[in-house]
Amino acid sequence: MNNIVVLYKSKYGATKRYAEWLSKELSCDLFLIDKVRIEQIKKYDTIILGGGIYATGISGISFIQRNYDALKDKKLAVFAVGASPYDEKVISALRKRNLKGKLDNIPCFYCRGAWNEDAMSWKDRTLCNMLKKAVAKKDPATYEPWEKALMEAIGTNCDWVDKNNLKPLIDFVQK
Repeated sequence: MNNIVVLYKSKYGATKRYAEWLSKELSCDLFLIDKVRIEQIKKYDTIILGGGIYATGISGISFIQRNYDALKDKKLAVFAVGASPYDEKVISALRKRNLKGKLDNIPCFYCRGAWNEDAMSWKDRTLCNMLKKAVAKKDPATYEPWEKALMEAIGTNCDWVDKNNLKPLIDFVQK
């Protein structure tokens, strides 16, 4: 196995759980992205970045965007964590927004996270409630998978974090 590092940014803990599982499974180093500098990362052959999805952005992706020239010869992978069920159309849009241009060759994996309004910041809770109001105006028969999941999750606590969601990423890294 080559020299691997997992970098992550986690707001509510789901991404952190996935990152810790990955680090253990791959026997590799683990760093919170806000506490690491590119000089520390250059020594690794494989770099995995994990971040939560907020307004279609992957938290922490700016680290790779800023440092791509120093990382371009490495094996890179990204995993995004969100509350919605897996939907290829959404993942494709996520890739287009976050991994465009010179980053378009970086694979992006999806892991379903958790939903806990009590733990959310006032801002996140407000944004989710605004989104819920917009979605509620639609005919439920026309909901996208993420909209259906949002409407079902509002007012409840859900935890979809599952080690099995990491299998495709682990398989990619171990190739």
